[in-house]
Amino acid sequence: MRRIESFFKHIALTFAAVVLWTTALADGTTTFEVNTPMMVAAGEMFRVEFTLTNGDAETDSFKAPDFGGLEVLAGPVVSTGHSMHIVNGNRTTTTTMSISYTVVAQKEGNITIGAAEILSDGKSYKTKPTPIEVVKQDTRQQEAAASQGSTVQNQLAEDDILLKMNLSRSTVYKGEPIRASLTLYTRANIAGFENVKLPSFNGFWSQELPTDNYQAQRVNENGKIYNSQIIKEYLLYPQQTGPITIESTDLTAIAQVVVRSSRNFDPFFGGGNEVYNVRRSLSTGKIAVTVNELPQGAPASFKGAVGSFTLTSTPPASELKANSAATYTVRITGTGNFSFIQAPTLSLPTSFEQYNIRNTESLHSTTAGMTGYRQFEYPFIARAEGDYTIAPIEFTYFSPERGEYITLSTNPIAMKVSPDTSAGATQTPQVVTSASSKEDVRQLGSDIRFIKLSRAALRSSTTPLMFSSTYFIVLLLIVVLFVVAYFTLRRRIRDSKNTVLVRNRRANKVAVQRFRAAERFMREGNRHSFFEEMLRALWGYMGDKLNIPVADLTKESIREELQRRGIEPAEAQHFTDIITRCDEAQYSPAESVQMSDVYSDGVNIISHIESRIKR
Repeated sequence: MRRIESFFKHIALTFAAVVLWTTALADGTTTFEVNTPMMVAAGEMFRVEFTLTNGDAETDSFKAPDFGGLEVLAGPVVSTGHSMHIVNGNRTTTTTMSISYTVVAQKEGNITIGAAEILSDGKSYKTKPTPIEVVKQDTRQQEAAASQGSTVQNQLAEDDILLKMNLSRSTVYKGEPIRASLTLYTRANIAGFENVKLPSFNGFWSQELPTDNYQAQRVNENGKIYNSQIIKEYLLYPQQTGPITIESTDLTAIAQVVVRSSRNFDPFFGGGNEVYNVRRSLSTGKIAVTVNELPQGAPASFKGAVGSFTLTSTPPASELKANSAATYTVRITGTGNFSFIQAPTLSLPTSFEQYNIRNTESLHSTTAGMTGYRQFEYPFIARAEGDYTIAPIEFTYFSPERGEYITLSTNPIAMKVSPDTSAGATQTPQVVTSASSKEDVRQLGSDIRFIKLSRAALRSSTTPLMFSSTYFIVLLLIVVLFVVAYFTLRRRIRDSKNTVLVRNRRANKVAVQRFRAAERFMREGNRHSFFEEMLRALWGYMGDKLNIPVADLTKESIREELQRRGIEPAEAQHFTDIITRCDEAQYSPAESVQMSDVYSDGVNIISHIESRIKR
C-alpha cells in the first residue's frame, strides 16, 4: 500500500514540475501577430494592429506590410505595455509592443495584407498574410462613412495649403540672377510629401541655395494667416533671351487632421481623438520670365559680366633688372555672375615673356547672386633693358540697375628695366628685332649661365642612421612599446571574461545612452515614450550595476541592495520614488508629473550612485 501511495505521489510531483516548466517557458516566448477584422464594409475605417509579445525590438526594425489596396489614413502608432502577475508565488511577466494603422477599403472584394516583419533580439519575426473580405455597405453604413469622410475633409479647407514659386523679378537681362523660392503656405500640420516633381529650369544656369537657416514665418496671404516655409531656393542665370517658361513644381502634401471621436473615448485615460492623413495635390503652375537682350555697342573689353563690380590692381615694381620675373595682379570684387567672368587682357611689350595666368577666388552664393572676388595674376619676365609703359587693364561689365555698360580701368605703369649684372651673365649681347614692333632695336643678354665641365666631388652631409645613437634609442622605444601593449592586451582579455565586471562597467554608459533618448522624447513632447525610456534607463542601470537580471528586480530588493553597498536609505528610497513617478505618469493623461523634473532627478541620482559604488 505504501508503495502504491509513493508511486502516485511521484507521478503527481512529476506532473506539477512539467506544468511549472511549461508555464515558465510560455512566459518568455516571443510572438509577433497581426490583429484585424476578417470582414469589413466598403468605406469603413478599421484598425490593423501588429503586436510583439515578450520581445525587445526597436521601432526602426519594423517593416510595414503590403496593405493590398487598403488606404492608410493614420499610422504607424506605437504603444508598449508591461504587466506582471503573481499567483501562488509564481510570477509571470509580459511585455508587449503594438504598432497600429487606421485604414479604409474603398472597393468590395478580397484583400490580403502581406507579412509584416520585425527584428527582436537579433532574430527576425514575421506575421502571416491575412485575408480580409470587403463587403457592400448598407445604406446606414454608407451614410455614416460618408459623414465621417466629410468630417475629415471639412477639417481641411481647399486653401489651407498653398505652394508657390516666388521670383525676385520676372523681367531681367541676360546673365542677371533671379532668386526663385519654392514656398509652402500652410494652416495645417504637414507630415510629409509624396510624388515631388521639381522643374529642370531649361534656359537657365541654376544653383541651389542652402535653406537650413530659414525659419517658418507667419505671413498674411490673401487675407489669411499662414505659416510659410521655404522648401527650396535657387539662383537662376538666364542663358538665352526672349520669353522663358519655368516648369510647374508638383507634389502631394500629407496633412494630419485631428477628428474628435466618441468611439475611442476612455473615461479614465481620456483621449477620443483620431489623427488622419489627408493628401492634397499642390502645384505652382508654369511661370513666365522675360529675358531682355543686352544693349548693342558693348566695348571690346566686355566678356559677359553682369552685376556690380570694382577693379583693383597690384602693379609690379617700377624698376626691374633684365631677366628678372615680376607679377601683375588684378582683383575683381562685387556681386554678379562670377562664373562667366574671364581674365581681362593684359598687353605687354614684345620683349616681355608672359606665362600662364593664375586664378584664385573666394565666392559664396547669396540671394542677390554670387558675392566675393576673383583674382588674376599675370607673371612675366622682362628680357631687355630700357624704359617701358604697360598699358592699362580694362574690365567692362553690364549694370542692370543703370542699364548701361561700365568700364573699369587700371592706371598705366611706367617701368624701367636695368641691365642684368648678376654673376655669370655673358657680356656678349644678342640683338633681337621684331618686324611688327615699333620699338628700337634692343640688345638682350644671354640668360644661359656657364656650365662647369669637371667632375663634381660629392659627399654626404649627413651621418647614416644605422648603428647611430638615434638608431638604438628608436629600437629601445619599440621594445618598450611592445611590452606595454602586450600586458595591456592581456589585462583587457582577462577583464572581458569577467561578465560581472563587464556589466558593472557598462552600466553607466548604457544609462547615459538611454537618458539621451529620453531627452529627445522630452524635447518632442512625447510623454509616453519619455517615461518608458526613463524606466528602461533606471531598471537597466540597476540590473547591470548590481548584476541582477531586470526581471528579478523589485523596488524592495533595490533599496536593500543599495543600503548594503553604502547608499543612504533616503537616497535609495528617492531612487525607487522616481521609478514610481514614471510608472504613474506613463499611463496618466494628466500632466501632473513634469518630464524635466523626472529627467533631472534621474540623472542626478544615477550620477550620485555611480560615484559611490565603484564596483
